[in-house]
Amino acid sequence: MTQFPFDVVGFDLDGTLLDTLGDLAVALNHALAIEGRPAIAVDGVRDLVGGGAKKMLAKGLEVTGGGVSDERLDELHAALLDFYADNVAHTTRFYPGGEAMLDGLAARGVKVAVVTNKLERLAVEIFAELGLTDRFFTVIGGDTLGPGRAKPRPDLIELMLERAGAGERPIRAAFVGDTTYDTGAAAAAGIPCVAVSFGFNDRAPQDLGAAAVIDHFDELIPVLERL
Repeated sequence: MTQFPFDVVGFDLDGTLLDTLGDLAVALNHALAIEGRPAIAVDGVRDLVGGGAKKMLAKGLEVTGGGVSDERLDELHAALLDFYADNVAHTTRFYPGGEAMLDGLAARGVKVAVVTNKLERLAVEIFAELGLTDRFFTVIGGDTLGPGRAKPRPDLIELMLERAGAGERPIRAAFVGDTTYDTGAAAAAGIPCVAVSFGFNDRAPQDLGAAAVIDHFDELIPVLERL
C-alpha cells in the first residue's frame, strides 16, 4: 500500500460525521415551547444548524415570531442545553459509510480528531453513549479554548494540530466539514478541507470553498489520496 498523504484527518461533528438532526430538533423545539413558540419540522431545523446551539436557537426564534432579549436568549439556551445533555443520542447516528470510512483511515495509520462548534462536553457525551470514544485521539469543542475562538477561526484546528504533535514534527492534515465555518477554519489554518454534500450545508456544496466535495463517505479516502 502506498503511503497515505495525511497523518491526521479532522472531522466536524454535526452534519458531517454524525447525523444529529433529530436530536437537535427535539432539543430546539423544547426551548421554543418554553417561549410559547410553534415547533419547527425536522427538515426546517436543518437550515438552522451551524455555528453552535445558540445560533441555532436564535435563528429558530427569528423564524417562529422574532428574536428575544439577550437575557432571555441566554435562559432559553441554558434550557436547550440542559435538555440536550440528557437526550444527546436517541436518533444520532453515522452517515452512511461513516464507520467503514473510519476503519479505513485507521488501517492506514491515520489519527482522527473531531473539531466541532458544539460544546466539548456534549460532543464527548455523544461519543461515549455511542461507544465511539476510542475512535478519536482528541475531541475539541467550540468552548475548548474559550469564547470567540470557534470556527471559522482557525484556533480549534490549530489546537488539533498541536495535539497531534505539530511543532515537534511536520504534520500532514486535512479536515472534513459541511459548512463555511469548516472550510473557513481549515483555510485559515492552512489545511485542505473536503465538504460533504449530505450535511447541514449553509451554501450549495460546490460553493463552500472546499478542495473537494463528496456525496458519500465511500468517496472520502480516494479523494484524500488525490489531494
